[in-house]
Amino acid sequence: MSDTIVVNNEPFDLYISAVRIQDRVKELAAQIDRDYAGKVPIFIGVLNGSFIFIGDLVREVTVDCEIDFMKLSSYGDAKISSGQVKMVKELNCQVAGRDIIVVEDIVDTGLSVEYIRKHILAENPASLRFVSLLLKKDIAKTTAPIEYVGFEIPPEFVIGYGLDNAQKLRNLKAIYRQRPRA
Repeated sequence: MSDTIVVNNEPFDLYISAVRIQDRVKELAAQIDRDYAGKVPIFIGVLNGSFIFIGDLVREVTVDCEIDFMKLSSYGDAKISSGQVKMVKELNCQVAGRDIIVVEDIVDTGLSVEYIRKHILAENPASLRFVSLLLKKDIAKTTAPIEYVGFEIPPEFVIGYGLDNAQKLRNLKAIYRQRPRA
C-alpha cells in the first residue's frame, strides 16, 4: 500500500504502519497477560471499529479469556461525534463478578467511554479496564483512565485498521491521517 491514499479527492498520509501497530498490539497483550495472570477476563469489543484490533489483541494474549461485543452509535457517517451516545447492541455475557476489559479502536471525546463505564459498572463487575488502540488525549473529556493505550495521537481524522470513513476503509492494514488543507 502506498504512503498516500486518496479518499473522495482528499489525501490521507500513512501515519502508523502495519508493523508498528502489530508490535504495539504484542506489547499491550504482554501487559494484559501480566495484569490478568490466573484470571479469565471478558474482552468486550466496541463495534464496529474495534473488530480488527480485538481480533489481533486476543490472538496475542495468552491468558484464558472470553469475548463479547457491544455496539454504540455517536457518529453515523460523520467524521465528528454527535455528542449523543446510544446503545445499538447489548452484551450477551454476564458481567457481575467478572473482570472486564473494554476494547476500543479510538477514544476521542471520551463520551463513549463514560457511557460504557456507567453501563458496565451498574452490572457490578469484579474489575473494569479499558484498552484503546488510539487516544486523542488533547480532546478527550473523560476523567476515567484508559489503562492500556496503543498510541496517543493529535485531534486529526484517521482511517484504517478498523477506523472508517462513512463505513469504508476499515480494511486498511495501516492507519492513515487526513492531510491538513493548505
